[in-house]
Amino acid sequence: MSQPTGPRPRLDVRGAVDLSSLARPSTPPPGSPGGIASPGAFVVDVDQASFPALVQSSTSHPVVVVLWAGWSEVSTAVASDLAALADEDGGRWLLARIDADANPQIAQAFQAQSVPTVVAVLAGQPLPLFQGAYPREQVREVLDQVLAAAEANGITGRVTPSASPQDAPDAEQEPELPPLHQAAYDAIERDDLAAARAAYEQAIKEDPRDALARAGLAQVGLLDRTRDADLQAARAAAAADPKDLDAQLAVADLDVLGGKVEDAFDRLIDVLRTTFGPNRELVRLRLVDLFEVVGGDDPRVVAARRTMANALY
Repeated sequence: MSQPTGPRPRLDVRGAVDLSSLARPSTPPPGSPGGIASPGAFVVDVDQASFPALVQSSTSHPVVVVLWAGWSEVSTAVASDLAALADEDGGRWLLARIDADANPQIAQAFQAQSVPTVVAVLAGQPLPLFQGAYPREQVREVLDQVLAAAEANGITGRVTPSASPQDAPDAEQEPELPPLHQAAYDAIERDDLAAARAAYEQAIKEDPRDALARAGLAQVGLLDRTRDADLQAARAAAAADPKDLDAQLAVADLDVLGGKVEDAFDRLIDVLRTTFGPNRELVRLRLVDLFEVVGGDDPRVVAARRTMANALY
């Protein structure tokens, strides 16, 4: 997608003292005085709990995500422009507004370095669009490209007016989770990854064939490993020393978290070809773990498994 010219502002507060409570007032609820406008017919407000359902909905119609913050007038203006364009397009795509301050894990997953950050999601895959201020006429051009890409991939469904992930028809709602899975999900919600890990491990102990628990455990491991990671530092370390195994593993983790799944798999398979002994087994196990995160039926996993087997044997 086209990007605005000129330098982009970068926000990186890793390791910094959190002054947000002093510098930024709490964000008023949508539709209240001083807050962002109420959602429209083709606009939803999404948080971490409703985010999985939003991603699932992107298999039927295009989703455009705007990460915004109440303290950023630019981000609220971009969100307003996008809402107007969503109404103009009458359900050809859904706008999802996500408060980046209230949902930092989603912002990290999209590798958002500033607000606003705008990303399309097509069939569960993120497609970065732009960051910062963007003229409305150029936003229109970017959206036309998104719609063309969606049509090329058979994603041509329309959004039901006023629909949201949590209001989807009963037939499309997620089934109720088993108790241990719900406990793990709740623990992730409160950022207690140790408790989530324990719940998934207990589920696997009770049913070793519980594929969802294995996938959940792998996802918790990925969240834990990347909790304090710095993508730029990891990439710099990996580029400076291709034999730095920890750096290569770290970049692969962050790439999967950011949706660059094939890049992550290719990186680790290349490492696998030149690594031997215990380190080779470590790389193989990490690949298997990331396969669980992405899903065994995903075509990228199927292809990577075949390539990994060739590299090993």
